[in-house]
Amino acid sequence: MPSKSTQNKAGKRVCFFFEHKKFSLEKRSELKTFIEFLFKREKKRLCSINYIFCSDKRLLEINQQFLNHDFYTDIITFDLSEKDSTQAEIYISIDRVKDNAKSLGTSFKSEIHRVIFHGALHLCGYKDKTGAEQVKMRQKEGFYLSKYSK
Repeated sequence: MPSKSTQNKAGKRVCFFFEHKKFSLEKRSELKTFIEFLFKREKKRLCSINYIFCSDKRLLEINQQFLNHDFYTDIITFDLSEKDSTQAEIYISIDRVKDNAKSLGTSFKSEIHRVIFHGALHLCGYKDKTGAEQVKMRQKEGFYLSKYSK
């Protein structure tokens, strides 16, 4: 599960891994570059992030094992940072993202990007526990979604 490694695959700062076999992410290089841009814009030093795309079942197991939560979620972010250099593993349930996109009336593509940016924003210090924090998080997600889609 969450492991502490200073470099991910081939020393790259942003890597994508796919446990969910029926899912592939388009324009990966552009997305990785944009995530690096997000960190620069937020004035946070990025060492490495591993995004792991998995099923509802897998994310529920992680939620139970590591967070003692017994419910489904779309994302779990493990901040493994030391000092001022961001290092993390982010697990995303493709099943949950699909369901959320449908219930929110948005495209899967838009929702997966929102969730990817959401995890990065948590690592930049944004929270979403209170109503005010949720509003700020949604504003930031919207900002980065609009920048990425241009």
